[in-house]
Amino acid sequence: MRLIASHLSRLVRRPASWITLGMLAAMIALVFIALAATAEQTASQPGGEAILQLLTFPMAYAFVLTFAIQIGSLFAVIYFAAVAGSEWNWGTFKNAVARGESRGRYVLSAYVALGLLAGVGLLIVFLIGVGAAAVGAGIAGVGTDGLGDPDALLGLPNQLWRAWLALAEAGAIGFAFATLARSSLAGVGAGIALYFIEEFAGLLLPDVVRWLPFQAASAVIAGADTSGISGGAGNPLEPGIALVIVLAWLVGSLAVAAIYSERAEITG
Repeated sequence: MRLIASHLSRLVRRPASWITLGMLAAMIALVFIALAATAEQTASQPGGEAILQLLTFPMAYAFVLTFAIQIGSLFAVIYFAAVAGSEWNWGTFKNAVARGESRGRYVLSAYVALGLLAGVGLLIVFLIGVGAAAVGAGIAGVGTDGLGDPDALLGLPNQLWRAWLALAEAGAIGFAFATLARSSLAGVGAGIALYFIEEFAGLLLPDVVRWLPFQAASAVIAGADTSGISGGAGNPLEPGIALVIVLAWLVGSLAVAAIYSERAEITG
């Protein structure tokens, strides 16, 4: 707990933490406001009514979380990689080891702190996204009667923790890349490259790509399929299976980062 608290204390003071949160929240809000602004034209196009369901509650709850995962995964990769790489770039990891800290415990505690911060950030983004969807529904003339749907509200905790796990998994990928490379820049670059490789490969090999980390993460939320709007594989995993795959990628990434940190030669 001491190490986690120390990491959290540093993270909340980093401008990157607030910038990342602000950018993600703004992008989610803009998606729904843009949909509302073009609702009249959208409704007259083939499939337009299906797109407008993004603004219809209670379905909008699932869509907000789905967009938070699909857009937030890229932000998580960048942010987690930047933090993990800075431990090596700034000599923080070296100093911690010199004080007698366990290498593996130090690395894993850094990830846990990042994961906790991501969870808080997800809640904030979700609330902002729901607010934007409700405003967008008003602009588009779509009713918000389902905003207080009891079944949807009762299911939100399950959907939220699934979304948090998806972001934690995406962050773990960037975290592992940056740890292996000992560099924020290299970790961010590798994570972004994998993200977009999955996006493009999903158009050609959807049955294969859906098992990869980012596509699996985007499938953990039931009740919302935005693949036709945001891209990605058109044959997503069933949410229960996706959750297992996400856990496997998360645990595997952390294991690689921890093992490498234990055996890495620290110089300089």
